[in-house]
Formats: sequence, C-alpha cells, structure tokens
Amino acid sequence: MEYHESIEQSAEFLRRALPLMSKQSAALNPVSYAVWYEYVAGINPALKARVDDLTRNDQRLDQQTTHDLFRKHIAEIDEELAQRVSAGFQKVMADMSQSAAAAGDQAGQFGSALERWSADLDNSNPDLAATAGMSALLRHTQDMQRSIGTLKSSLDESQREIEQLRQEVSRARQDALIDGLTGLTNRKGFDVALEGCLSDAEPGSRPSLLITDIDHFKRVNDTYGHVFGDKVIRSIAQILKHGVKGKDTAARYGGEEFVILLPDTPLEGARSLAEQIRATVEKCRIKRSDNNEALASITVSVGVARHRSGESLSDFVARADGALYASKNRGRNCVTVAEQAPA
Repeated sequence: MEYHESIEQSAEFLRRALPLMSKQSAALNPVSYAVWYEYVAGINPALKARVDDLTRNDQRLDQQTTHDLFRKHIAEIDEELAQRVSAGFQKVMADMSQSAAAAGDQAGQFGSALERWSADLDNSNPDLAATAGMSALLRHTQDMQRSIGTLKSSLDESQREIEQLRQEVSRARQDALIDGLTGLTNRKGFDVALEGCLSDAEPGSRPSLLITDIDHFKRVNDTYGHVFGDKVIRSIAQILKHGVKGKDTAARYGGEEFVILLPDTPLEGARSLAEQIRATVEKCRIKRSDNNEALASITVSVGVARHRSGESLSDFVARADGALYASKNRGRNCVTVAEQAPA
C-alpha cells in the first residue's frame, strides 16, 4: 500500500497516533508507530478491525501483539532499515520534547514576572513598580516569542523528518510486497489484497479469482535451463500484468504459479479473461538468449472461481486451485470454472 497523505495530514495522524500508542504496553518504536499511523489514517481496514477487536474492553497491546499486527497487516522491514528509522524517529521525538520544554520554561518565567509585578504594585511606590514591571514583561514577552518561534521551526523540521521516515518505511513495505523476478505482487501482497478486497466489498459484491500454472514447467527447466525458465516466468508475468486493470491484482503465487484477483468482475468476465490469457500464452513464442531459438510449446492451465457469500478465504482459494487441477487433469492448456453453488 502506498501513502499519499500530505505533510499536514501526516502530522495530524501523528498527533492522533501518539496518545493511542502511549496507552499500550508496547514500546514507542517505528513498528508501533506504523501500526497506529495506519489505524488512525483509516487506510488499512483489516488492521483497524483487528486492533479494535484486540483493544475491546480497554485491553492493551503488548510488544509481541504489536509486532504480529505489523507483520500480518503491514510488512516486514529489514533490520538495518528498522534501526535507521528507529534512530530517526527517536531523534524527532527528542527534538520536539526539547523545544517544547524550552517554550515551557519561557512561559514559566513569564508567569513569574507577572506574579512579581503584581506584588510590586502593592508596595508604596506603584508608579515606579508599574514602569519596572512593564519593562520586565516586555523583555519576557520577547523571550517567549523567540522561544515559540524556535518551537515552530523545530516542529516544521520534525514534520519534514517524519515525512522522510514515512516515505522510507513505505518504500520498504512496497518492496516487501513485490516479487523480485517478475515485478508482480508477491504471495504476501496477494494475501493482503485478498483480505482487503473482501473486507472492503460492497454488499452483494463478490470477487473472482484466477489461478494459473505453466504446463510442464519442470520439463522446460530440465531441457533449456533455469535461466530460460526464468525468462518464461517473466514473459507470462507480463501477459498477466497487461490483462489486469483498476483494482485488479496480478501476483506470482509461487514458483510457476500465478493468481489474478478481480474484485469487481463477475464469473463470466473472469472466465473470459482466463481464456484470453490462455490463448495469448499459447501463441507466445519465447526466444532463447544463446541461439535465438523460439520455444513453441509454452501453455498454461487456469482455474476460475467466484467468492461465495460467507466463504472463508482459504476455501475460496482452494476452490480456484481445485479448478486449476481439473484443467491439468483434462489435458492442460484449458480453463476450468469451479462450481458456484454449494452442493
């Protein structure tokens, strides 16, 4: 998931996230901030629902639960990045605390000056006390203005640093959801997209799912080598990428297996897309890099299913997977649609 909030919006999310973070039993680290940032931003429905469930009846999130939420609903970031973001986040908080403390000191001095002036007005020379008091108040007012100006500059700089940290975490998260070989969404990214698709679905709306597998891929690897096998995988990934649009998600599910999630496509539309992909792959001629020889027999088998009302995620994927294996058993290079109505 990408973040598109402005600096002003992200600063507001920080303001709302910090009190929620401070109520938990977990440390105030970047992982905790990422969880509560997405919670208050309302951009991760599955995370929000889970947090609401875990914090019902004033329950508090501990360190392990917070990390589990981050791993499942956001993404892992590598250790080096985590340390870098942690250091940056702690610096931002320390700078804000120091600037706020300085402004507080100036406000305290201003208050003390007012008290002294009030006491001096009660003495035997009120005119002299008023003149001296006004001078002192003016001096303290100027000091307070400078302190507030410093605090504002510090907050502006903190906002910029927070934005940089947020962008760095966002990039790391996006990298964690992308398959390195094909550029498609990876298995974890697909799981996130599927869960979000079902939680965000309009009443009566159900997604469709395609699972496709390269036929006899082991034979391709054994005959032509893994370098050519990787080229075949990348080529088919490009065909799938061109077949999706809008909210659709094409992902490498594992090895030579791919999935396409279609949130707003009925079953017949999904079957039509599956057939189109199958036919395109069948016509595709992928050339070897060493001798420019084109391999003539790359095909795929496809299984198609549409989500049933009340069906679990695992059962939904299992039905599409069962349709894929039915295509394999029918001789490959074909499309099979899973039963829509329960038996």
